[in-house]
Amino acid sequence: MARYTGPSCRQCRREGLKLFLKGERCHSEKCAIEKRNFPPGQHGKDRKPKIIGYGLQLREKQKVRRIYGLGETQFRNLFEKAAAAKGITGENLLSMLERRLDNVVYRMGFGTSRAQARQIVRHGHIQVNGRKVNIPSFQVRKDDVVEVREGSRQNPTILASKDATAHTPVPNWLDVDREALRARVTALPQRSELVQIQINEQQIVELYSK
Repeated sequence: MARYTGPSCRQCRREGLKLFLKGERCHSEKCAIEKRNFPPGQHGKDRKPKIIGYGLQLREKQKVRRIYGLGETQFRNLFEKAAAAKGITGENLLSMLERRLDNVVYRMGFGTSRAQARQIVRHGHIQVNGRKVNIPSFQVRKDDVVEVREGSRQNPTILASKDATAHTPVPNWLDVDREALRARVTALPQRSELVQIQINEQQIVELYSK
């Protein structure tokens, strides 16, 4: 699967807001949005396009896709699953994105960014209900227990992330025991809890419904 390997900060500048792709850097004065809040490219400062209709829908889809680090095909497949499930398609999509294992590890505070959390999962440091899971797209369910494996509890990256995110709020649908490096999924994520970045999921639904 193709993946973006360029500068993460370029994606934030393209969307015109912080997507929190670089962990601690996003909260410091080194953040690209703080220094160069205009689109990337030679003529970025001069471009002030008026975005309407399809352009708004496309930018919303790209923004959400970049926040969670998904490729286009992967994102489209997840949307189709959300559309086939019972309930409101847009809310289903956001719930499925939040319940990805890499995002759960990030929300637990054991990765300072979703990219780092994805690497932690891929390297086999995480288990769900006592079984190792190294698939970042794995969907957790209510009452699942997600924890760092016994042999990885002294991993310096995980411990450093835990310290760096000590004051980061944890969503209500996770019951996190930071000392035990463990969390229980107590409920499904609710739309009202996704407030870190403003998202208009209806624009994505309209884009894919054309």
